[in-house]
Order: sequence, then C-alpha cells, then structure tokens
Amino acid sequence: MDHLVFEVGTALVLVALGAIIANKLKFSIIPFLIVLGMVVGPHAPSIGIIDLTFIESNEIIQFLGRIGVLFLLFYLGLEFSVGKLVKSGRNIVVGGSVYVAINFVLGLLYGFLAGMPWAETLIIAGLVSVSSSAIVAKVLVDLRRTANPETELILGIILFDDIFLALFLTTMSGVLLAGSTSFLGILTSVLISIGYMLLFFIIARKGAPLLNKWLNIKSDEIFIIVIFAILFFVAGFSETLHVAEAIGALLLGLVFSETKHRDRIEHLVVPFRDFFGAIFFFSFGLTIDPATLADAIWLALGAALLTVIANFVAGMIAGRNAGLSHKASSSIGLTIMARGEFSIIVANLGITAGLSPILTPFTALYVLILAILGPLMAKESKNIYKFLNKVFKWSKETEKRRSKTS
Repeated sequence: MDHLVFEVGTALVLVALGAIIANKLKFSIIPFLIVLGMVVGPHAPSIGIIDLTFIESNEIIQFLGRIGVLFLLFYLGLEFSVGKLVKSGRNIVVGGSVYVAINFVLGLLYGFLAGMPWAETLIIAGLVSVSSSAIVAKVLVDLRRTANPETELILGIILFDDIFLALFLTTMSGVLLAGSTSFLGILTSVLISIGYMLLFFIIARKGAPLLNKWLNIKSDEIFIIVIFAILFFVAGFSETLHVAEAIGALLLGLVFSETKHRDRIEHLVVPFRDFFGAIFFFSFGLTIDPATLADAIWLALGAALLTVIANFVAGMIAGRNAGLSHKASSSIGLTIMARGEFSIIVANLGITAGLSPILTPFTALYVLILAILGPLMAKESKNIYKFLNKVFKWSKETEKRRSKTS
C-alpha cells in the first residue's frame, strides 16, 4: 500500500511539474500532459526507488482520470442554458448530422482506399467521426470561449455525436461480437439514449423551483457532498443505459445551470475540474506505447489530415446554416477537431473482436496527433481565419450582403 501511494504521489508530482512548465512556456497544458504520460508509463525505466512505469497504480490513475472527465463535462454543462439549446434544436440536428455524415463517409472512403477489410473500414469510419468531449470542454474553458455564440452549437454537436456513438457501438457490437444484430434492439437502445437526454431537458425547464428548494443548503461542506453524490450517481446510472458517463455529467450540469445555485456550484467545482482534468490527460498519455507508433505513422497522418479538412468544412456548413459569421463558423470545426477517449472506445471494440492489430498503433497515433493539434488549432483559430479570409474573401462577401439589404 505504501508503494502504491508513493507511485500515485510521483504521478501527481509529474503532472504538477508538467503544468508549471507548460504555463512558463505559454503552451497548452493538454498536449503537454499527454506527451508526458506517453514518455513515462509501462515502457519507462525505473530509477532507483522511483518507478515511472506506474503499473501498480495504473488503475487508480485511470480512475482519477475518469473523474476528471466528469468534472470537465459537468462544468461545461453549468456554463449553458437549456432554454437556448432547445431554441437551437434545428441548428443542432442539422449541424450534428452534417458533422457526423462528412466525417463518417470520408472515413469509409479512407479505409477502403487504404485497402482495409470491411470490418476494419467501419471501425476506422466510426472512430474518426467522434470528437473528444473532455478535450473540447477543456479547450473551451481554457480559452474562455464558453460565452461565444458558436459554443452552444459546439455543445449541441457533442450531444448529437454521442447519440451517433450509441447507435454505432450498439450496431457494431451486434455485428462483430454477436455475429448478428436486431434492428429492434438497436432502435430501442437509441430511443432510450434520446429519451434519457430529453428527460434532463424537461427537468431543467420544469424542475428548477424544486431543485432550488432542495439545494438550499447553508453548509458548503454538506452542499458539495450532495452535489458530488448526485454527479457520480447520475454518471454511473447513465452508463447502465449505454449513455456515456461523461454525457450524463454534461446533462446534469445543464440541469443545475437553470437553478439559482449555479454560481455557487461552479465556484466549488473549479478546483476539482482543474486537478482531476489534468490527471485525465496524463492518464490518457499512459495508455500510448511509443514503440508501436511507427507501424501506422503514414496511415494515421493521412487520417488526421482528412479529419482536419472534414472538421473545418463541417464546422463552416453547420455554423453558416445556423446564421453564424464565417469567423464563428470556422471556430466550430477547429474546436471540435480533437480526438480522444471516444475514438479509443470504438477502436477497442474492433480489437476485442479480433480485427487487424494495426488498429492499436493507428488509433494511438491518430488520437495523439489530434489531441495535440486540436487544442493548438483552436487557440490559433483567429489567425487561421485571418489567413483563410485573405484567400476566400469572406469579409467582403458579408459587406456586399449588408450593403444590398441596407
């Protein structure tokens, strides 16, 4: 037990040092911690009493990372209004459909052109279609863009993406693991996921007065115990319904955002969000073995390039359809570009089913590239827009339209 605690303590020291160095260099903490986790881990050497392999403590570190995802998504939910999301329902459905369709179809074409068998092609198409909720949430918070007009649509696309993920995993599980699939079973699973999400929207709109009364707790100690108990219970219950636990946390945050206790909850959650969120990105890096990456480098680079293009185009279409400016629309695709935990879940399904071993290094490298590139491109979205605006003359088109309508 003492050695286990020491291992966890060593991991936390590394996370703290990584965060300090990233801050000094004015570099995004996300890719920095992912690379740090990748450098150490099971393949790292032991240095005296300091064991950087983190084998004994791996499960604990991974669990702490899962808590980080919950806090990141819960906080993101607190930043939004269910009323605004409901009003943007059509834009979310259209934007989410465009986003998933473009990424999935291009993923299918890429797998086919790469000479992959049909099952591996479907897995590749699925994993390139799902964004990382945890990284997107962290980027929005770090860049202070939670109040931006395009952020509501980004949140909606994340929710839509989760519905697609539920449908895809249910279908592929039946095909790959059971050898067959029931249309009725798939439809039931998807309807349960959608109904579960709608239930939270209804509670947020109609149950705020009751929640205000129940949460009227003077003691901060008791208040935070109650909030965290509800958070973990809802997240765990969501998993039993095949809705990602992170999305359950996001939906709960949306409910609490409608109460008068929102600011109090947000203030108490922020330290936990930052601490456990940092552990998540470090733990994610621990799962990547650098020795396997060379086997799939070109395949992963091609998929990453395709994803960058597909996400930008999908973001522009979704944003413009919602009436957003070219600048805000370009920010959508650049913000939701990161890939992470959900892509790995899809890949693990194929690996469990005994598909091609290339899926493991391909997914690891693909996710690593976009986990690093995504936050960087989101941070530089203004400069990227300025460069593309010089090429496509979007601002001049807007001025012409204004002059015609005036």
